Amino acid sequence: MENAQKKNSVKKTLISNAKIVNENQIFVGNILIEGDRISRVSKDKIECEPDVLIDAEGLLCIPGMIDDQVHFREPGLTHKADIESESKAALAGGITSFMEMPNTVPNALTQELLEDKYQIAKDSAHVNYSFFMGASNDNLEEVLKTDPKTVCGVKVFMGSSTGNMLVDKEEVLEKIFAECDMLIATHCEDEPTVRANMAAYKEKYGEDVPITCHPEIRSEEACYKSSSMAVELAKKHNARLHILHISTEKELSLFEKGPLKNKRITAEACIHHMWFSDEDYAKKGSRIKWNPAVKKASDRDAILEAVNNDVIDVIATDHAPHTDEEKEGTYFNAPSGGPLVQHAIVAMLEHYHNGKITLEKLVEKSSHAVADCFDIVDRGYIKEGYFADLVLVDLDSPWIVSKDNVLYKCGWSPFEGVTFKSSIQKVVVNGELGYDAGQFPNKNKGKRLTFNR
Repeated sequence: MENAQKKNSVKKTLISNAKIVNENQIFVGNILIEGDRISRVSKDKIECEPDVLIDAEGLLCIPGMIDDQVHFREPGLTHKADIESESKAALAGGITSFMEMPNTVPNALTQELLEDKYQIAKDSAHVNYSFFMGASNDNLEEVLKTDPKTVCGVKVFMGSSTGNMLVDKEEVLEKIFAECDMLIATHCEDEPTVRANMAAYKEKYGEDVPITCHPEIRSEEACYKSSSMAVELAKKHNARLHILHISTEKELSLFEKGPLKNKRITAEACIHHMWFSDEDYAKKGSRIKWNPAVKKASDRDAILEAVNNDVIDVIATDHAPHTDEEKEGTYFNAPSGGPLVQHAIVAMLEHYHNGKITLEKLVEKSSHAVADCFDIVDRGYIKEGYFADLVLVDLDSPWIVSKDNVLYKCGWSPFEGVTFKSSIQKVVVNGELGYDAGQFPNKNKGKRLTFNR
């Protein structure tokens, strides 16, 4: 009797008349959520008396984006951002799960420091979360303690990074790739190449290096040299390698075309590398200074094509905010990175409106494929039995990005002044309406991601 009453008390939410995009299909249908999970998906009317009814007529319903690369700056750098502020911006942007990088302060180089971040997120994350374990030249023993069922992966910086996180000793890299049995995510830029380029430009310009030189300093050669080394190590040791933020057309030759399920080596494309080009430095300056650098228009176009052709497997943001004041420094002082989670989906939908990607492919690369790439338990799809992480989008609701509507703690966006045709209307996280047309009715509903490994 008690169990029956408990079952009957489960909250029911019905989303009706939505244009559902899921698993390469688009259809008008209805979704019943019971508790935190989807219980029915149907083209036919679902007979029930829901506690909450959401009429989604005229709206697109997609699974929440899973962002496999963000920097939310907590602990240690919370003047720029924190888990609460940035996960709230992510929620408003339709991102319902994130994986955060270890180069916070202190760096997440021990299991204890890694767990500290989970404890912060437990109390403050508006969306679901996981955190990468960081690798360094001297913490292999700690890396190998990482639990593959509760941690998304191990992050290796094969290029410039924060603190003690540059892994540049060949023997250490060999051991990581040989002994780590979970996903290894790499930032690939060859440090000696970058340093040599930097020295040459400093000799030429002194401290006044033009921002337009950034893609020449953090060059195609630096990216390819490091990425090809990572691929070589992965093949040698049959490691599970995931190369982050591909920025050059040349690197695409390192990856195989085809379904993700057949791959041990996968690749990620970021929003900014599919939107901006070196032509934008003159106007945007250090606001689009990222590592790896935004490069030629031909690189940008080739990356988007590689997403469409299944050479690149997932889409992410590499959200990495800095304050306005920090970004206003000279080339050597202005840090790399920018905020993106609030505008990722609408930016990709702009590519859809311009005929450059289909809705089905966008959903595949931002949700389905990320869940598959990381073996995430019961997320990334609109499926019965899966967690209810859903986004309702109006494809015809134009708005202009401005400081007034930016939710990032840093207070700015590289998209300021851009008019997006689409807008995020509602976002459901674990069955609860977390975002509703500018309001946040149910705070901090995120859960720790788990993995089928």
